[in-house]
Amino acid sequence: MSLAWISLIALVAAITLSMITQVNVGVVSLSLAWIVGVYLGGMPLGTVIGGFPVQLFLTLVGVTLLFGMATSNGTLGRLAARAVHLCRGNAGLIPVMFFLVAALLSSIGPGNISTTAILVPMGMAVGAQAAVPPFLMALMVGNGAQAGALSPFAPTGVIVNGIMARIGLAGAEWSTYTNNLVAHVVVTFIAYVLFGGVALFRRRSRRGGETEAVKVEPLAGVHWLTLGVLVALVVGVVGWDLNVGMAALTGAALLSLAGAADERDAVRKMPWGVVLLVTGVTVLIGVLEKTQGMDLFSDLLARISTPSTVTGIVALVTGVVSVYSSTSGVVLPAFLPTIPGLVERLGGGDALGIASSMMVGGHLVDLSPLSTIGALCIAAIPPGEDPRKLFNQLLAWGLSMTVVGAVICWVLF
Repeated sequence: MSLAWISLIALVAAITLSMITQVNVGVVSLSLAWIVGVYLGGMPLGTVIGGFPVQLFLTLVGVTLLFGMATSNGTLGRLAARAVHLCRGNAGLIPVMFFLVAALLSSIGPGNISTTAILVPMGMAVGAQAAVPPFLMALMVGNGAQAGALSPFAPTGVIVNGIMARIGLAGAEWSTYTNNLVAHVVVTFIAYVLFGGVALFRRRSRRGGETEAVKVEPLAGVHWLTLGVLVALVVGVVGWDLNVGMAALTGAALLSLAGAADERDAVRKMPWGVVLLVTGVTVLIGVLEKTQGMDLFSDLLARISTPSTVTGIVALVTGVVSVYSSTSGVVLPAFLPTIPGLVERLGGGDALGIASSMMVGGHLVDLSPLSTIGALCIAAIPPGEDPRKLFNQLLAWGLSMTVVGAVICWVLF
């Protein structure tokens, strides 16, 4: 058996264990990466460890620490109460509000990952105040951020449009952005109805129109300071393209130095298990790339597709890979360049339709907890909620979107 197949099997084994056991798949993935990469692949250990996602680690640590401090000093609770109050106590409006804000913010520059990192801790806190299920809030915030991911101003849009230009598909920036936006709007608001959004409105009406009881407490000096740091984070990321992880760590340091929050308590409550899970899987993905495991997907793609089915198949395949991998960092850079050759081998096909299918199929699944967006949602889960339950819900969502995305892309493109 080739090393490429072995690495693929190792990844499938790790993901399967995460679904049927309580073992942290990050630990398993690090072990498998070491065994497959060093002892079967002959790689230096430094090469295997070099796949550790430092950027993702800093983002997760910085954002969860900063918002953990903002939670511990009561700032997020007070903001949550005010957000619920602005919605007139109507819990059904809160998820919709966060979807719209996330889509707008993602579109104007920060992109999907930074937008989720900024908004999801706030969304989870607000949702907890209004008894909105964490899964529904994760769907609305995460998919809102994903809806704007292919904006020409967003990082993923910049990456994709550069690749598209190199393969002869320049000038499609706004059509690919619109396709992705519409797909996420449709899927998300169907999910909003199916997973309790409408029921939130009915819950209020059964109580005779009374609003949820929310105590709006005054903001003290430490809360205004914390709010200033959070606003500076948003402005810095949007206006000056600051690294969201390092900016969040700097904000946390300022709050600690000012005595505005208990840093040690926030560090103890950080979701270290989630951080280990996501970074461990990413290291294994790095070994998969180095052993040409990813190339197997491209080879299979040409063998199992026809001009009439290729859009659905590529959406399915990119969706499956994106469940556990980075769409913007791995999947699209790996698959988009295959389009000219794929069209040639198939004897025809709509190159732009295939590209749009890869993008939509890859992004619809990105709430998987094995991807950055899903990981950020789990990291922000409110105290008292079950992170394992949300992990399983998001994994089921990501896997189901592989099929949903394939059907949508086959019909539309």
